[in-house]
Amino acid sequence: MSVPGLSPVRGVGAEVGRAVVRLARLPLDIAVEGVGQLTGRLGHARPARPTDGYEPLPTEAGIPVLLVHGLADREWVVSSLQRGLNGCGAGPFVPVSYNGLSADIRKAARVLGDQVEAAHAHTVGQAVVLIGYSLGGLIARYYVQRLGGDAYVPLVVTLATPHGGSATALLAPPHPLLRQLRPGSEVLTELAGPAAGCRTQFVAFYGDLDEFVVPAVRGRIDHPDLKARNVLVPGVGHLTLPVHQPVIDQVRSLLIAAGEAGSAVFPRTRDSGSKTEDAERSR
Repeated sequence: MSVPGLSPVRGVGAEVGRAVVRLARLPLDIAVEGVGQLTGRLGHARPARPTDGYEPLPTEAGIPVLLVHGLADREWVVSSLQRGLNGCGAGPFVPVSYNGLSADIRKAARVLGDQVEAAHAHTVGQAVVLIGYSLGGLIARYYVQRLGGDAYVPLVVTLATPHGGSATALLAPPHPLLRQLRPGSEVLTELAGPAAGCRTQFVAFYGDLDEFVVPAVRGRIDHPDLKARNVLVPGVGHLTLPVHQPVIDQVRSLLIAAGEAGSAVFPRTRDSGSKTEDAERSR
């Protein structure tokens, strides 16, 4: 799989443009986060569907896709990606919210797990695809690899995710979550550990102009036990990657293939259950 990129000059220009938009939205996002804290709702995923009186989707519905945003982002960050994926036969598309100021990737992964299992239950037992941007990709990977989520999720797509950590986290304020993004952190060491039997397919898109994942090669998944494909997108930075049309086109192809392969989940086994229990006991 190859993805057309941008020239370095065009890539830098596109990244600067995205940064201006993000900075313009920052005050509003901070205000929304503050309101969430005051109302006590921060840190909880939004239900994909109401749990009471909900009628399951028909069996011919597409494979559900959960979109997990990055650090200090809100759902609008993945909205362009969602619009680009509409009409590919997959869906419903469900943006997942979590506390971007949380102190622990593990906690966010457990919240994501609740969402995955709710989507599975509400779609007549179909499998679920996860697409994670930046930190969202690590949360998705932790859930699948360490909390037994591979029983529900046949495919995880990550965009600009620091799978190997990032040197920029070494310069960031000493927030507990940011420390988990440092190379060699406890969480990243867990993810580098054995994962024999993990059944999920991973596809990791990363750009060589990524200013947050440094060096850019840390956006790859290099793990001997995981079925992972790494896709370099030349001339594309961290903010541009999830809205880069060739990337969206490739993700569409992956979703179409996942739908054609069938939506049945993997059977629950004693091994996958014990994986979850072992991870919980390690907290």
